[in-house]
Amino acid sequence: MRLLAALLAALFAYTAVGYITGYAPNIRWRTTSRTSEMSKRQLWLIQAGLNVSPARFWLVSGVLGLITFGLTSGISQTFWVALPPAIVATFMPYWFYERRRLHRLSAVKAAWPDGLRHLVGAVRSGMSLPLALEDLSINGPTTLQEGLERYPTLSRVFGVPAALEAVRDELADPTTDRVVEVLLVAYERGGVIVPEILSDLGDSTTKDLRTLEEIKSESLEQRLSARIVFAVPWFVLLMMTAREGPYREFYRTGGGTIVIFVGAILSLLGWWIVSRLGRQPAEERVFGATAEASR
Repeated sequence: MRLLAALLAALFAYTAVGYITGYAPNIRWRTTSRTSEMSKRQLWLIQAGLNVSPARFWLVSGVLGLITFGLTSGISQTFWVALPPAIVATFMPYWFYERRRLHRLSAVKAAWPDGLRHLVGAVRSGMSLPLALEDLSINGPTTLQEGLERYPTLSRVFGVPAALEAVRDELADPTTDRVVEVLLVAYERGGVIVPEILSDLGDSTTKDLRTLEEIKSESLEQRLSARIVFAVPWFVLLMMTAREGPYREFYRTGGGTIVIFVGAILSLLGWWIVSRLGRQPAEERVFGATAEASR
């Protein structure tokens, strides 16, 4: 029993430290088939940078919750005290990758103004749009270099429109959708007005980015306070029931179970209300293979 507890503790510590430091275990299962219309959950995973199915993602999350339940029940010797931390641990990967998804989408949005200026400068210097895009994939912002990594090969094999559509589906970002549509029109029609269009699009994207940054900065303190207020009572409860005594005995009774149950409901309700109030408005995708899933 002690050996099992030690193994579970080691696995939990390894996973927890990975999520806290940003170097989470890289668990990947490559999917062999791809449907033409993805589900909303699959779109979420793609935007988070994961190439797994929703079922496998939640399976790993459930295993993490079971491990946490085994550890906390071994410490407190109380089923109802161990249950809330296990539920939190189950949803921890979702919260981690949601944060990673938002960071990735923000990075792509933040990179496009510089990327568009790069394209405008290249086109005005005499480059064709396909060559300017290839140059962007090599010398542009790092985030766009990753997104356009396959563009030169795809454009030579399948053509520029197909290559841009592939980039759009891989990045799965509303800003990228707009930029790609403008680039497709510019490629098909060409003309001296192309740099002007790209410059205007870069200016509007910059203004949107500044507005979102202001909203995010103003809501940061509220989000941190909500997380601390949610976590501290359960941590204190776990410490109180870690050793034999009146606290552990009380929370093993029916009255203690009711207290934990009501407290868990109120905590989750408060978390949900704060999350809803602090949620940033998300721009929906209009183009791309996964646009229907985001509606």
